[in-house]
Amino acid sequence: MKTLTKEGDGKIEDIAARYSLSKDSVLSLLEAIVNGNAMMAQFNVPELGGSGQWMKGGMTMVGDMFNRSLKITVDQLCTELANLVSTEIIFDVSDSKPKKDTTEADKPWPAVFGKPTTSGSQNNFRYAYFAPVRRLVIESNGNRAIYDTKHHEVFSVSQQQGAQQSFVITGQDGPIELSSLPLTSEPETLPQSTSEHPHDMVSSSRLKEAEPTSSEDVILATIEKLSVLLEKGHITEEEFKAKKAELLGRL
Repeated sequence: MKTLTKEGDGKIEDIAARYSLSKDSVLSLLEAIVNGNAMMAQFNVPELGGSGQWMKGGMTMVGDMFNRSLKITVDQLCTELANLVSTEIIFDVSDSKPKKDTTEADKPWPAVFGKPTTSGSQNNFRYAYFAPVRRLVIESNGNRAIYDTKHHEVFSVSQQQGAQQSFVITGQDGPIELSSLPLTSEPETLPQSTSEHPHDMVSSSRLKEAEPTSSEDVILATIEKLSVLLEKGHITEEEFKAKKAELLGRL
């Protein structure tokens, strides 16, 4: 992460003191927010319950999923840090050097898929999810792979620690392994075709529903799925309202 200015360092120390956290914990969270373009963060901070995810104006997930007080604290802290990096200069601009060569991170996403519905980056990988065509693009260590997300709505993607590199997707049905999704070919001039049949249904008794055909259909379908999660008690009413407002704002 870039070097903080003297004023920026002072602001981080003040935030750490107000939240009764170590400065290192706040800096780790700040780096995650910077990597997420101040819109989201995927982090692993022991003082904040370990692994967690935050989305601006959306849902907040922490390792201790039943600790509501911790979720509120993480949401408030992330929101404050996101506003800080978005409205004030807290990093030393002298550390910024113009890039001479195009890196993998500069490569555009497949244009045939349209604008990403959700995107983010963490460490040495980045991703973009395209809801209308149900495609997820992962770039890791310079390699690009495209996956068919089937019926899953992708909220975020996180990299898991371990001997082998793996990724976990957070969606409307909870976390799933990226390896469970089928790989598709690199797009050329046309979008990838999508199946007209539902995939991986939990129960064979579930009726087939019409597949969303536009961004508006996808957003409305996502809201319906969130309402089911609310009814089952998997998310709170506040989380539902916040996510619903965010989705409606895209219409």
